[in-house]
Amino acid sequence: MESKNSNAKESDCDSVFEHVTRAPDIPVYAVMVAYKEDPCPFKLNLGIGVYRTEEGKPLLLNVVRKAEKLLVNELSANKEDLPITGIAEFNKLSAKLIFGADSSAIQENRATTVQCLSGSGSLRIGAEFLAKHYHQRTVYMSQPTYANHPNFFVPAGITVKTYRYYDPTTCGLDFQGLLEDLGAASFGAIVLLQTCGHNPTGVDPSLEQWEQIRKLMRLNGLLPFFDCAYQGFVSASLDADAQPVRMFVADGGECLTALSYSKIMGLYAERVGALSIVCKTADVASRVESQLKLIIRPMYSNPPIHGASIVTAILKDREMYGEWVTELKAMTDRITIMRQQLYNALHDRAIPGDWSHITKQVGMFSLTGLNAEQVAFLTKEYHIYMSSDGRINLSGLSTRTVPYLADAIHAAVALNV
Repeated sequence: MESKNSNAKESDCDSVFEHVTRAPDIPVYAVMVAYKEDPCPFKLNLGIGVYRTEEGKPLLLNVVRKAEKLLVNELSANKEDLPITGIAEFNKLSAKLIFGADSSAIQENRATTVQCLSGSGSLRIGAEFLAKHYHQRTVYMSQPTYANHPNFFVPAGITVKTYRYYDPTTCGLDFQGLLEDLGAASFGAIVLLQTCGHNPTGVDPSLEQWEQIRKLMRLNGLLPFFDCAYQGFVSASLDADAQPVRMFVADGGECLTALSYSKIMGLYAERVGALSIVCKTADVASRVESQLKLIIRPMYSNPPIHGASIVTAILKDREMYGEWVTELKAMTDRITIMRQQLYNALHDRAIPGDWSHITKQVGMFSLTGLNAEQVAFLTKEYHIYMSSDGRINLSGLSTRTVPYLADAIHAAVALNV
């Protein structure tokens, strides 16, 4: 009897998951944890990619509050499951937002749009669809790109390759390298493109360069997949920031877009996004949507209702839409001001090097040119947290903290860390 109990205890200790190894920390979240655990009162977090106010606080847009109040007071509302593809009106309005109201793809019903779990979910569903229904199993991404991008495609069995994008010597675009690499890509390969506000570099092609990219990709049969996380967050114009996508749609070719409302409406925790696939005909688009349903169904069955209802309420109401655009511009303007103030502070301190890329880059992020050793120095000596590649979130700065960061960068560069 004693032997049996001993065996039972021994069995209880042998987990069937004993072989599981500890996964490495996800870098951006490791930075966030380190920042939170740092007791220093003047610490500075420039790592995580979320918007912050001048006071360093998260921002809940006033228009979002207004939309939520309307939803709360809507007596006919309920919490029943949505269709697999989400709120139909949300999908229609999202397609209009990214493609434009006069888009031929919309007018001819050649675009199918499904509500997804923010930009990440849209990219993941899109990758799964391509793995099942597209003849090429290779996707080209910019070097560098958003750290999570490969994770959307590799689990679907799609091979990830890169194309040159960022030139570290100029902190700008390696346009010639980009053209050469895409020109040498396998015919029909998928190309992941960031519509605007490139993460992590803050470097975007000009419209003229986008037109050259479009011509090259169409010539080589390359399939564009746009990640649209920052529409309106670069120029403060929703239409201007969508121009790269609209160029590709206007030529009648096919493409995919993953639209996120996390940054542009501050709906991070609501996980609101939309995947659109532009096809050659309405019939093809209808069949594509039927297959998207089969992919979504076993993953999460149907999307959540609250965040998408907020977006729908704002996009369909002229007054609230105008309020949103005004608040979006205020966020974009503050980021631009922080860029200029940081450049001025670096310039005033006569820090060695050319720092003009700070103001030439666009969007929320700047790839500063600081190396991993300098970043480690800033964290250790000044309690300033950022990605090891030197990427900073400009909205994490304020008029008060810009001089502190500039002093810290001066010290790191002066010591030749």
